[in-house]
Amino acid sequence: MRSIGKIAVALFFAVLGVPLSATAATIGGTYHAPQYDFQDFWVAADGKNFRVVLAGNPFPAIAGDDVARRLLPVMQDAKPRPALTFTYDKPAEEPRPDYRLVLVFDYANDLGGDQVCQGVTRFKPPAAPGLFKLFAVYCRNDMAMSMTTAWTQASGPEDPRVNQLFRELFLVIFSDSQSLRPHSGHRRF
Repeated sequence: MRSIGKIAVALFFAVLGVPLSATAATIGGTYHAPQYDFQDFWVAADGKNFRVVLAGNPFPAIAGDDVARRLLPVMQDAKPRPALTFTYDKPAEEPRPDYRLVLVFDYANDLGGDQVCQGVTRFKPPAAPGLFKLFAVYCRNDMAMSMTTAWTQASGPEDPRVNQLFRELFLVIFSDSQSLRPHSGHRRF
């Protein structure tokens, strides 16, 4: 009888999990350049402004400037670990290295990360209404350090699913995985 109770509890939680997974964001395949180092991101972002560049509009029924204004606090709420502040402001003098996150909405399938870092964007017709879909590229100068795609259903910038997408996206694009750390023959502590 005890095992039947365990099975019933497991089935109950499995059924509860189905609606939750239907609202989760989907993160596509990821790429991290051999030069990617989370410590570089930390140094570039911790306690500083970190620039985000938006290309395209994920909610065509809303003016692009309004979408950008409303997305910034959502991204800030979902921000990764360093104490950074996301901004759209371009510095008066271009920093070297120039670290930034570029988000391309309704991206063309043949658009590459290095192209995005070099300022190239191409789009395809907007996705189905209510689909928030983006290509995220973390750039250092004109080179992609990491990139991935992400999408979820969303009705507007403040939709909780957009916040959840950014939470998941930032863990991938700014990964601190030990397997991505550069190895130079000695252990890092």
